[in-house]
Amino acid sequence: MFREMRRFKQQLSKEECEAILRAQKRGTLAVLGDGGYPYAVPLNFVYDSGCIYFHSALQGHKLDAIRSCEKGSFNVISDGTLSDDGWSYFFNSVTVFGRLREVTEEAKRTEKLRLLGDKYFPTADMTESDSKKNARRCAVIELQIEHMTGKRVHER
Repeated sequence: MFREMRRFKQQLSKEECEAILRAQKRGTLAVLGDGGYPYAVPLNFVYDSGCIYFHSALQGHKLDAIRSCEKGSFNVISDGTLSDDGWSYFFNSVTVFGRLREVTEEAKRTEKLRLLGDKYFPTADMTESDSKKNARRCAVIELQIEHMTGKRVHER
């Protein structure tokens, strides 16, 4: 069902892909939006137990699209390093395809919000404080990965 990478010599291993998903702070979620148009939105995320988690407002375009069509893709690009030529970059990218669902189990919601907070807030106290203040006002979304590819790129 999913295409194999055409440039297989540049393909990253599953372990390399997972390392990028753990290290990077932002990615872009693509879903089927209004009127059949693609809707891509950059967001913060956390990778845990083979899934990607992010939060959302309780209403809006992103959540409407997810509720309408559970399929989506997610892309992350590493920071990259400058080539010796001084103008081009080497970087890695990871693209995943999977099914999206709203996490409704309270214990799991709390756990994933805590993981998100711990990734982005400088202290556990700040995570706890923000969670107490805002957890009830957000949805937690899980992207269950069905297919993942990673690629080494030399931008020229």
